[in-house]
Amino acid sequence: MQVDSPDKPAERDWTSLAQRIVAWGRELGFAAVGIADTNLAAEATRLAAWLDAGRHGRMDYMARHGTLRSRPADLVPGTVRVITARLDYWPAHARDATAVLADAQRAYVSRYALGRDYHKVLRAKLAALARRIEDEVGPFGWRVYTDSAPVMEVALAANAGTGWRGKHTLLLTREGSLFFLGEIYVDLPLPVTPQATEHCGSCTACIDACPTGAIVGPYELDARRCISYLTIELNGPIPDELKPAIGNRIYGCDDCQLVCPWNRFAQAAALPDFAEVRNGLDDAKLVDLFAWTREGFETRMEGSAIRRIGYDKWLSNVAVALGNAPAAPEIVAALRAREHDASPLVRDAVAWALARTASSAPCN
Repeated sequence: MQVDSPDKPAERDWTSLAQRIVAWGRELGFAAVGIADTNLAAEATRLAAWLDAGRHGRMDYMARHGTLRSRPADLVPGTVRVITARLDYWPAHARDATAVLADAQRAYVSRYALGRDYHKVLRAKLAALARRIEDEVGPFGWRVYTDSAPVMEVALAANAGTGWRGKHTLLLTREGSLFFLGEIYVDLPLPVTPQATEHCGSCTACIDACPTGAIVGPYELDARRCISYLTIELNGPIPDELKPAIGNRIYGCDDCQLVCPWNRFAQAAALPDFAEVRNGLDDAKLVDLFAWTREGFETRMEGSAIRRIGYDKWLSNVAVALGNAPAAPEIVAALRAREHDASPLVRDAVAWALARTASSAPCN
C-alpha cells in the first residue's frame, strides 16, 4: 500500500520515532528491525557482474529488473528509507534435518517451507507495523515487500544493521540465518541504523558443504548449480549432471545453513504459522509423495509456498530423488507407473531415475 503524504514537520524527533519503530516491530514478533538508506551503488555493480556472468540462469526477471533492484526510489517514488525486518522460521518440532537427509527414501523439504506461506504472514506483519507508524505520524508513503518484487533484501538488511552477508550470500547474524526478510519502503527521513560487523572469519563450512558446488567462492553464488534454484525456480528439466547431487532434496536446500556455526544459536519460530509442520513433510516417504494426485497436491499445498512450483515440477523433483535412492521394488514400481506421464518434465525425470535404478540394482 502507498498513500500520498503531506509535508513532514521539520521539528519531529526522528531518532525517537526510529527507536519506537524497532520496539513496535519486536512487539509484532520480528527478531530484529533496522533502517537503511537507499544507496545501493556498490551492490548494483556486484549485481551487474553477476548477471553478465549468466549466474542467474533462467531467472530472466533478474536481468529485466536488474537496475530497478538497486534503486528503491525508482521502484517506489519518494522512498528515502527502507525499514527491514527479520522473522524466525525454524520449526523446532520438525524431524531432525540431518537425519532426514541421511535417509535416502525420505524427502527433504527446506525447513522454511514446512509451514504456512511466508509471503502472506510477513506482508501482514509489515503492514501492521506501517499502520502503527501511521497512527503516530499520520498518513505517509509506504509499501511492503517480502521476496515479492525487485528488492535487494540481503543488501538492504545488511545496510540496516540487522546482520551481515555471509559467504553463502544469505544474511547472517550471531543468531544464525534461519529467518525471513521483509521490507517497508517509506518516505520518512529516519536515521539509518549502524551496520553490523562481519563474523565469518576464515570459516568456509558453507562453501565446503554445498552439494553441487554452487557457492563458487566467498560471497559468490552460481544459481545455475544451486539446488534451491534447480528444484524451485528452474522451469525445465534439471541437468543430468547435477541430478545425482540433488540427493533426496525435493524442495530447496539447507545444507549451507545446517553447517554454519552461527546457526547453533538460531531461534526457533515463535509463530504457529512456521512452528507447525503441514502434511508431514518433515518426514515423508518419497514413494508416498510421488503417489499424490494433482488434486491432492493442490489441496494439500493450499497456503504453502510449495504450491507455486506446480504439480509437474513437484513430481519431477520427487522422481529425481527416487532415482537417487537405493533401488527397491516399490521405487521402481512407482516410477514405472508414471513412465508415460503427460508432462514432458515428469517423463524426463522418470526416465533418468529408471535408468539410474537399473544401473544400481544388485545383480542376481
